[in-house]
Amino acid sequence: MISLVPFLAFGPMQIVVVVLVVLLLFGGKKIPELMRGLGSGIKEFKDASKDDAKDVDPKIEDKK
Repeated sequence: MISLVPFLAFGPMQIVVVVLVVLLLFGGKKIPELMRGLGSGIKEFKDASKDDAKDVDPKIEDKK
């Protein structure tokens, strides 16, 4: 069985290369807008998963 763990292990050099490629593709002004959209998408996903959990088990309360 082939393991994907070494393939998915990112080192500092790979992260720098990915950041540079993203910067070249989208430019410095577009990145904050993309991150804002990503953050709002993650927030919506979390809210929807909390609502689904409440539908399944009404005893679940918001723990803030």
